[in-house]
Amino acid sequence: MNRFEYARSGSVHDALRAIRQVPAMVDALGPEPLGTDPPMKFIAGGTNLLDLVKENVMHPRLLVDINGLPLDRIQPTAEGGLLLGALARNADTAYHPLVQERYPLLSAAILAGASPQLRNMATNGGNLLQRTRCYYFYDAGVPCNKRQPGSGCPARGGLNRIHAVLGASPQCIATHPSDMCVALAALEAVVLVSGPQGDRRIAFADFHRLPGDRPDIDTTLAADELITGIALPPEGFGRHSAYLKLRDRQSYAFALVSVAAALEIDEASGEIREARVALGGVAHKPWRDREAERSLIGRRAVPAAFEAMAAMVLADAQGCGHNDFKIPMAHRAVVRALERACGVEVA
Repeated sequence: MNRFEYARSGSVHDALRAIRQVPAMVDALGPEPLGTDPPMKFIAGGTNLLDLVKENVMHPRLLVDINGLPLDRIQPTAEGGLLLGALARNADTAYHPLVQERYPLLSAAILAGASPQLRNMATNGGNLLQRTRCYYFYDAGVPCNKRQPGSGCPARGGLNRIHAVLGASPQCIATHPSDMCVALAALEAVVLVSGPQGDRRIAFADFHRLPGDRPDIDTTLAADELITGIALPPEGFGRHSAYLKLRDRQSYAFALVSVAAALEIDEASGEIREARVALGGVAHKPWRDREAERSLIGRRAVPAAFEAMAAMVLADAQGCGHNDFKIPMAHRAVVRALERACGVEVA
């Protein structure tokens, strides 16, 4: 049994203070299990964290409940964008009128993930902090570099059908599971954070990490920092965007490959002025290739341009056997998502 202490906070200040304090009673719970996870965790919806605790993958010594914090609003910003509170539920975010009107890409991505019950509980901040759904990571009885660095990565020589084809390392080939994060990457959102040193803003591209030689560290968020919100820029690509998710079954399944495509098109000339393409299910974080995106600028929105762009994105992709199929699948998904973003119906 995983024993832990529990505390509630009513303000961001109290939450940050609580997470830095290790009560004496926590020490009485016994030796800390092996691993590198911080002993203190914030908890809101708990849809991922509690699973990991029950599976004996994570062992928090103190859970600080932040559901009472005033961080659940969704409102316009002075810059013309939209602020998504960290504690706003995924369902409320997806169905919010301003999100549906101005950021349909984000709404579609959220609704493609999980189940209605989970979306009703899961928070925006928690969505950003999801851990991988790698079989081996969830099985505490086998080695895993993400759980215990240096212990090995059995996915490389084992069953790796759902694993990464881009940005992987010898230490880890796990993938990031979020749908919402793929859309946020394409939209170039900003993560708002509070910590002991004050507030800071993290560009979404810099928030999640590739595994490298420290696959146990998923993000650039410090253990004593709290996500307070997500800032969306004014441009939401409301006219030309699409989210495509390919999975083993139509609902309640993680993506084998997903694509968030967003375009700004000159309606007179048909030329592309701006292009954003983020992939999910293929890497340790939502994957973007800026050079490939720039290759579309000034070109007409036609299948040949999309084919060439997809080839650039996947030029360095490498499978591990069972997941080799993901490379051609991702190529076709990029092309199809861009066609849909243009309003082209694809059979």
